[in-house]
Amino acid sequence: MKGLSVAAAQPVHTPSGVLGRSLAEKFGMSDAPSVVTRTLWQAEIAVTDIRVDRPMGGLSDPLPRVDSFMICLMLEDIPENAYYEEGRQVSAYSLRAGDTTIHDLRREPAAVMDKPLHSILFYLPNTTLDALADQAGVRRISGLQYEPGVPVLDETIKHIGLSLMPAFRAPDQISRLFMDYVTLAFASHAAQTYGGMQTLAKPFKGGLAPWQERLSKEMIAGDLSDPKSLHEIAKACGLSVSHFSRAFRKSTGVAPHAWQLQARVESAKVMLRQRASSLSEIARACGFADQSHFTRVFARHVGLSPGAWRKSVLD
Repeated sequence: MKGLSVAAAQPVHTPSGVLGRSLAEKFGMSDAPSVVTRTLWQAEIAVTDIRVDRPMGGLSDPLPRVDSFMICLMLEDIPENAYYEEGRQVSAYSLRAGDTTIHDLRREPAAVMDKPLHSILFYLPNTTLDALADQAGVRRISGLQYEPGVPVLDETIKHIGLSLMPAFRAPDQISRLFMDYVTLAFASHAAQTYGGMQTLAKPFKGGLAPWQERLSKEMIAGDLSDPKSLHEIAKACGLSVSHFSRAFRKSTGVAPHAWQLQARVESAKVMLRQRASSLSEIARACGFADQSHFTRVFARHVGLSPGAWRKSVLD
């Protein structure tokens, strides 16, 4: 599976060796599903699903020395994990499914690959942490604080990581707004919890102004087959991405990606009332990956399949 970019039109310049095939080779794999988002301007966040069923039995090649952090969510237990930084062993802790570890890629982290491994790796550059602070109007942090190889139980990262698993299995069925929203939440949580970044310069209270709510909804629902990114919508409203996300939820009661999904369903209902369009045509026009994706989402929201709903309203 190729790396999936759900970012805006700008190219994503993630350093080689921390995504997809390059990263997989360091763990003895042929490839690794990856997702890259650019929610913040000129800054990216990447997520990779790593699964090693047949470990190579030796010390893994160190990851590239770049000014970034790698945060790992373990999905399987690894007893006595021998962990190295800058060529020397610094710890040997047993990791359990659900544990999180943090790694500074400037220290060339590596581990002995003698046991099966399944984990989600979050790639978080310091440039992204800087962009997050700048958009929030707070002081930049120097990085993330951690103890090498020592696991922590972080329920927020655990639930965010698990929510991203469908993106690796069926990337075409994942909303771009959803990926923007979730990866932004991850970066904000990591920066605040492990870097001490302040939340916002001023306490957040209100929602969107009426014109901002109207404009954002128009942009989300305007072309469902080619959706705007969270960054583009926030910029049009004159807000940072994090401020816009909070304000939109405050005003509407749901996150932007959830509102988009409902808009797709409502648009599909309009087309279903017309006999001219087939289900596959409606699926494409409303931004669903294919007819089966359309059917699953529609049935989850409405309680009937598109075909059954069409029959009920036309008969």
